Amino acid sequence: MMELIAAGRRRLADVFGGLSETQWRAPSLCEGWTVAHVVAHMTMPFRISEREFALGMQQANGRFDEFSDAVANRDSELPQTALVAALRDNAGHPWMPPGGGLAGALSHDTIHGLDITWPLSITCPIADEAMTIVLDLIVGEGGRSLFGFDLAGVQLAATDLDWSSGAGAPLEGRSRDLLLLIAGRTIPPDLFSGPGARRLETARQ
Repeated sequence: MMELIAAGRRRLADVFGGLSETQWRAPSLCEGWTVAHVVAHMTMPFRISEREFALGMQQANGRFDEFSDAVANRDSELPQTALVAALRDNAGHPWMPPGGGLAGALSHDTIHGLDITWPLSITCPIADEAMTIVLDLIVGEGGRSLFGFDLAGVQLAATDLDWSSGAGAPLEGRSRDLLLLIAGRTIPPDLFSGPGARRLETARQ
């Protein structure tokens, strides 16, 4: 798992390091965040000490989203080279989100990487094994994904990967598009096909 994580971070660092200033300040799929905000967020675990984290959470009254927003807003102004170096230099860092394990760390990097590359129309390779692990994790158990996407009565099926999940009306698409969809990102419904895709069209009417 760590080999997948490290390889993914190095690939993303290569992509982020080559972005223009315009791309660096462009909107990401994370609402209200630019590319710089997302990279600052991705590297926060490597740059923030435990003491600073504890103090920040205390100031945010225990609200992680508020603390995370504050750090991203502040650190998005750091030099692009510094943030990219933080990602590359910590490719093998064993950070794991609370309760998420290494699969959670892989998911964090993969989804946020797509939050950046997808709207910029940049295709950064994602290993099939890594994508499968992340999709399985995000689908979770029960009728909704970990991000709240309604999975009841739908069978998700990747067109570029030997992966499917659930039972019901097929909803087909590229693995990276399916991941963004069930992770709650807003992307065009016409990227998907199958009877299950009609739910997306109905939801937008």
